[in-house]
Amino acid sequence: MSSPLWQQVIVAVIVAAAALHAGSKYLPAAWRRQLVFWLTRRGYDQNRVAALLHSKSSCGDGCASCGSCASSASAPAAASSDVAPSQRVIPLHVQR
Repeated sequence: MSSPLWQQVIVAVIVAAAALHAGSKYLPAAWRRQLVFWLTRRGYDQNRVAALLHSKSSCGDGCASCGSCASSASAPAAASSDVAPSQRVIPLHVQR
């Protein structure tokens, strides 16, 4: 015997999870950061909320997922004539 109240609670949880997923995927990054700050001020754990909303920067934050930290440290070495064979340069031709 299922009461309508439990059905409404289950539907509310499903809708909240769907809204969280859609928000983490389709909201602009600035809005997600503002939402993280807003929830942090209300007592939620900032790291956990940021992970749920995917608002952590993936470039240059030291996570090593994009390699930007390693490329900035080796930028002076790449400027010399000894370019590693694994690095390729794509020439861009600007047409005006």
